[in-house]
This record gives sequence, C-alpha cells and structure tokens, in this order.
Amino acid sequence: MSTITAAPGTVRARRLRAALTVLLAVAVAVGTPFYFAPFQVFQVTMVLEYAVALAGLNLLVGFGGQISLGHGAFFAAGAYTAAVMLDRYDTGHLATLPVAAAGCFLLGLGFGVPALRLRGLYLALVTLSFAVFLPPLLKRLEPVTGGSMGLTVDKLQPPAWSGLAEDQWMYFVVLAVTAAALLLARNLLRSRVGRALRAVRDDESAAEVMGVRLSLHKTLAFAWSAMFAGVAGCLYTWVIGFVSPDSFSSVLSITLLAGLVVGGLASLYGPLLGAAFVMYVPSVSQDLSEAAPGVVFGLLIITVMFVAPTGLAGLPGRVLGAVSRRLVTTALDRTPDAECAPDAEPESRAGSGPSATLTAADPAVVDAEPVGAPPRTEKE
Repeated sequence: MSTITAAPGTVRARRLRAALTVLLAVAVAVGTPFYFAPFQVFQVTMVLEYAVALAGLNLLVGFGGQISLGHGAFFAAGAYTAAVMLDRYDTGHLATLPVAAAGCFLLGLGFGVPALRLRGLYLALVTLSFAVFLPPLLKRLEPVTGGSMGLTVDKLQPPAWSGLAEDQWMYFVVLAVTAAALLLARNLLRSRVGRALRAVRDDESAAEVMGVRLSLHKTLAFAWSAMFAGVAGCLYTWVIGFVSPDSFSSVLSITLLAGLVVGGLASLYGPLLGAAFVMYVPSVSQDLSEAAPGVVFGLLIITVMFVAPTGLAGLPGRVLGAVSRRLVTTALDRTPDAECAPDAEPESRAGSGPSATLTAADPAVVDAEPVGAPPRTEKE
C-alpha cells in the first residue's frame, strides 16, 4: 500500500525538478544576449550551431554505432547550399534552411549505401575520403561556389519591430533552430527508430532476428545525421556571412568527432558540452600562442579520456558514484568491534559462570554416561 502511494509523489517530484530545470535553462538562454558583449554572444551562437551538428553525429556514432569522419563535408554542403541560394538566386534566409536540410538528407541517403557493407575502420576511411576531396571539388566549381575566394553573403538582419541588435537577433534565431533540432533528436531516440538504432549498435544479429531492417536503419542514420549537419552549416552561413573551401577541411570532421567523444557519446547533453569544448578551447588557447590550440586541444582530449571515459556528460555520475562508494567504505571501516560483542555475549556468559563449569572430579562428570552406552543395571 505504501508503494502505491509513494509512486505518484516520486513522479510528481521528478516532473517538478524537470520543470524547474527547463525554466532555469530558458531564463539563462533568454538573458545571455543582454548580459554579455557582442563577441561573447557570437561565441555562444557558434556553440549552438556546433551543437546541432554534434546532435546529428551523435545519432550516427553514439546511438547507431557507426563511425564517420566525413561529417564536416555535410556541414559544408549545407553551408554552400545556403550561400549559393542567397548569392546566386537572392532568396530569403529562411527559405535556405529547409532546402539545405532536404538536400543533405538525400545526400546522406546516398552516402549511407557504403555503410551497408562496411563497418569500423573501413567505413571511417570511406567517410574521411568524402571530407578530403570535397574542398578541392568546391574550388573547381568556381562559377557556382566562387572557387578559392568563396562567397560573401548578407547576414540575417533583425526586423525593425524587434528592437534587437544584429548579434542578439541572430542568437535568438539560432537558439530557436537549435532547440527544435535537439527536441527532434530526442523524439527520434524515443521512437521506434531510436530503439532500432540502439539494437543495431548493441548486436546486429540479434536486432535482425527481432525484425529490425539493418539496411533501412543504417541508411536512415546517415540521412538524419547529414540533415542535422546541413542545418548547422546553413546557420553557419547566416552567422558568418562568408564561406570558402578552406573553412571546411578534413580537420573540421575530426574536430567534430573529437568534440562529441569529449562531450559524451549516446548522451542528450553530450552535443552541447562537446560544442562548447570545440568552440572555447581553441579560442582560449589562441591567446597563449599560435601553436597552442592544437597542443591544448590534444592534451585535453587525452585528459578527459582518462578522467571521464564516458565524456563530460557522464562525469557527474562517476564523481557521485565514487563519493558514495567512498562514504560507504569509510562508514564500514569506522564501525567499532564492540557493536558486535552483545551478539556473542550470551554464549560467553553461559560457559563462563562457576556453576556451569564442570571438572573431572565433579560427580556430574563421573556419573555421566557416554553417548551410545547401554543402560545401567542395578548391580552396576
């Protein structure tokens, strides 16, 4: 009866904590552009963009169990789609977002075909080749992409009724798109698609026996991942206002994968933490030396992998688990031996009193019959 009455209270408490967390996050997100300087607002905006790209990569790597080193190529495809539409066809900024998402989704479907026959390092090399040859290809398509000089487009300007500065308006637009993307990723993972991805990641043979179509879900994993990357690339064009092939080298793909691993694979909060790592670590270390970003980035990755193998998202759980185990061990070590004495005291007292002690000269001992002896007669 107590279990039945306690369950609603527990659920209500969890919902209350979740609601308070959401309200606090919304308050911090809304107040950020009014509290920080324009450059800092720009940095937070870039963190949100990278979070969208890492959310898609998390679907593929963290929950799908497939390795991709070509995610930067999908990012570049979305960025150039938006830039070409704005520069060549003079479309509106908002019209470029669905086109970039749909184009990268179809590109991911086509690129997901090799995933049906390749896995592990072989799949990683194939995806890396896509990220390697795309920048030279963009330079060759000069009539469309602008070649090595790239394309310069207008940034998204705030409407007059908003009363916001350019960086503030851009922040809120990117924040809305990021929130929608993260919500979509969350719903995907809680749907049948997400359960199928986890099953394929854990054991492909068992998943196939359970009725999961491996070819369909592996291809869809690439498609969804590419779509998120294309949306992030479109936001990049809106914020920066300039794209060039050198901005999307293969280093970007490796950086995104490293950021996801540092943030936490198969975690809903991992993409946000990984995006902050990707954005702020090179920016802060750049102030030390021109060669510092790469060194600091590599050292921090090694440190995080030793301290938190599950990423920054799993670090609080590891710390709480270690602290709780330490407290339990300390409590057991400090338990006095006297607490166990009362349990053994009756036995010791029963055999220690003078009336209970028997000696060889005691009549009770002399007259005692051996176990199993025949009964005595009157003559004996």
